[in-house]
Amino acid sequence: KRVPIDKCTSQRCIRALKTVKADHAPPQLYTWRWKCSSAVTPRITSHYTICPRDKDPRWEGVEMERFADEADVVIVGGGPAGLSAAIRLKQLANEQEKDLRVCLVEKASQIGAHTLSGACLEPSALNELFSDWKERGAPLNTPVTEDVFSLLTKKYRIPVPMLPGLPMNNHGNYIVRLGHFVRWLGEQAEELGVEIYPGYAAAEDVFERGMELHAKVTLFGEGCHGHLAKQLYRQFNLRENCEPQTYAIGLKEVWLIDEKKWRPGRVEHSVGWPLNRNTYGGSFLYHLNEGEPLVALGFVVGLDYTNPYLSPFREFQRWKHHPFIAKTLEGGNRIAYGARALNEGGYQCLPKVTFPGGMLIGCSPGFMNVPKIKGTHTAMKSGMLAAEAIFPKVTAKDLASETAGLHVPEYEDNLKKSWIWKELYSVRNIRPSFHNYFGLYGGMVYTGVFYWILRGKEPWTLKHAGLDSAQLRPAKECTAIEYPKPDGKLSFDLLSSVALSGTNHEGDQPPHLTLKDDSVPVANNLAIYDGPEQRFCPAGVYEYVPLETGEGMRLQINAQNCVHCKTCDIKDPSQNINWVVPEGSGGPAYNGM
Repeated sequence: KRVPIDKCTSQRCIRALKTVKADHAPPQLYTWRWKCSSAVTPRITSHYTICPRDKDPRWEGVEMERFADEADVVIVGGGPAGLSAAIRLKQLANEQEKDLRVCLVEKASQIGAHTLSGACLEPSALNELFSDWKERGAPLNTPVTEDVFSLLTKKYRIPVPMLPGLPMNNHGNYIVRLGHFVRWLGEQAEELGVEIYPGYAAAEDVFERGMELHAKVTLFGEGCHGHLAKQLYRQFNLRENCEPQTYAIGLKEVWLIDEKKWRPGRVEHSVGWPLNRNTYGGSFLYHLNEGEPLVALGFVVGLDYTNPYLSPFREFQRWKHHPFIAKTLEGGNRIAYGARALNEGGYQCLPKVTFPGGMLIGCSPGFMNVPKIKGTHTAMKSGMLAAEAIFPKVTAKDLASETAGLHVPEYEDNLKKSWIWKELYSVRNIRPSFHNYFGLYGGMVYTGVFYWILRGKEPWTLKHAGLDSAQLRPAKECTAIEYPKPDGKLSFDLLSSVALSGTNHEGDQPPHLTLKDDSVPVANNLAIYDGPEQRFCPAGVYEYVPLETGEGMRLQINAQNCVHCKTCDIKDPSQNINWVVPEGSGGPAYNGM
């Protein structure tokens, strides 16, 4: 429940963000009608995006007066991209002795608490941002010392040579806990004078009530499949000239293992089992060097898979039983779990990234290099390029208006001239090359011939399969997958896993997992696809349970379990689920994931 907002608490109540746009009417962001419950379809969704506040008795008597604050630049999202942009802006301002107010809002309770990645960091952008990052104490404690790549069968491992120049070669990179790295970036930003507001969710790019932040330019760095970015794509038609984005889900655990098995700096990747050749995915296992024998391991599954019975979480648990993996984990203890979605579309799926009043940075538009399984360096560089394009505009003395939003197309021009564009273009065909009869094996051959030999200079660009949500086949056309029961030693059940993520949401808020039509899950998803949301969600949010009458089923949404991966919004075959931000500070509480 929201309480009245007064001026004394306005700074602590950043519920929304307003980008002032030049010559643009406020967008109509939500057009779906809220349907009241009926005897046939129980009401599931009560969020204000579906049930308008003026028609919801829960909002009666609540003070909705607005308060506003002004900044030169507002940044939504405290990840690598947003923080790098903030840092670069203040570096430029301090160098040129300019007064520049930069505000950054982050929905997590603290910087880094929602950050999850492998992560093997390529330090190219960091070197540009801080040439003295070692002296500043950046938590890059584990240089890569060993690179291992494997093709797994059910019982055996086939070693794959890691040749120089292949995307997966990690010479010169560092194994990091990205949440700790992001927290360090936040400290550097604050030292430079950036105002950081953690624990506040930016809910709409134009909002009618609550706290507003007005800025000449707003940078949207929400991460993969951001809630605001979805609205901006529609409002400004930013995806008009690109392919639909394609995604994967990445699941991760951190283990404390037997010290005798610990090999700090060792990087392991694999493809193959337990996935079939036509399901894109793979694994990682990284040995950290942080004073105790820790390993970070994870499993990635492309969300263009076709079998609705597939469970990415249970594939991950099954993978840990492979003899090559199990030998590292046996006798160890799992101490952390989490999941997030990844952009996998690459070059073909990049949208227009500038519009009046703002721009998209980082994993929001999708700068991840999929064959490398790396996006932190490109996210950071995009934020830096955005800052360098913005700075002369927002500090110009001849601004036509102090309040009108600025359009900065130079950012997109600079992107296309940068090493980000060159890097993504060179690997553009690797991910879509897996869409062939031979699947994984055809893709590996393509990579070896056309990337390793030609370095991505082939005169064609392959296309992806289309929207991930359109790839599922009806359940009657697919074979159910029988997964082994977890043994509690290497593999675990879903709910005990979610407990390790520290996830929490206030119980009295409207569920942030909204449905455009409450009748669709049973009528379509359950009837045709056997309820795939029960399996693609890595947190046990969705389950079908019997109606209280005993006749039929209903969808139950356990929103308090949500780890904010947004897979449901992406993979739902009906495109009926709309993930929106919950109250600030809600969600996982990752510690160095």
